[in-house]
This record gives sequence, C-alpha cells and structure tokens, in this order.
Amino acid sequence: MGRGTDILGGEAEIPIRKRIKVLVAKLGLDGHDRGAKVVARALRDAGMEVVYTGIRQTPEQVVNAALQEDVDVVGISILSGAHMALVPRVLELLREKGLEDVIVVVGGIIPSDDIPKLKAMGVKEVFIPGTPLNTIIEFIRRSVAAKRGEMG
Repeated sequence: MGRGTDILGGEAEIPIRKRIKVLVAKLGLDGHDRGAKVVARALRDAGMEVVYTGIRQTPEQVVNAALQEDVDVVGISILSGAHMALVPRVLELLREKGLEDVIVVVGGIIPSDDIPKLKAMGVKEVFIPGTPLNTIIEFIRRSVAAKRGEMG
C-alpha cells in the first residue's frame, strides 16, 4: 500500500500494483534457448519484470532463484524430453520452500499425453511450439491477477 489522496482530499491508503515478475528457466541438459529468450523478451516488452536463468539449470537452482527473486511465475522451457522427471521435482521443491502460490508454466516439446499429467501435478499451463506470444502473455496476466484477487 502507498499513501495517496482520497476523493475528498484526505489521506488514504492506495494499493500499489506490483509488476508481474516472471522467472524463465531452461531446465536440464537442453542447451537450446532461442524460444525461451523470445518468450522472455515478449514478456518484458509486455511490461513484466523477467529474470532469465540461462541454460542447464537444475530444479534446485530454479527454485532457489524463484525464492530469491520473489517471482509470481516460473516459466520452464524444456525440449529434452526430461519434463516428466524434472518438472515434478521443481513443483516438489516449490512446495517445500513454501512457494505453493507461484504459478508454474511449461513450454517446449511436450507430448500431448503428458500435458494433463503435468497439469494434474500443479503446472498451470503448457505451451507447445507455435503458441502465439500474446496467448502466453495474456494467460500470465490473467493468472497473476486471479492469484492476487485483482479484477481483469
């Protein structure tokens, strides 16, 4: 909350809307990060604060960065096929660190059969190659607004 002036000229507490903060991480041994960088730039251009961790991150590194950076969203990019081993570990570590409210989204080469499994584990959404950037941006905006109890 910040201090401001109400409509009658008196002082009032005015909520300060925090910018959405997104951690974009390349999980596992996958070294291809062009897509992650494109998404990170689009999110930044859309007014979000973006932290990009770089390639070859472990689940522990991703969760520690999410904790240190106090992010709203963790976006995991994974192309290696190890998503069913690495993403559940990230979700487990987030819970252990008390970060259950952090929204987790996954992007990359994810077989359609694995998408419902990831969502059942706690992944909020999975974006496959070809997903329009605006779709990702709007999903994150809506999800964070809902988490914060904000209207549209």
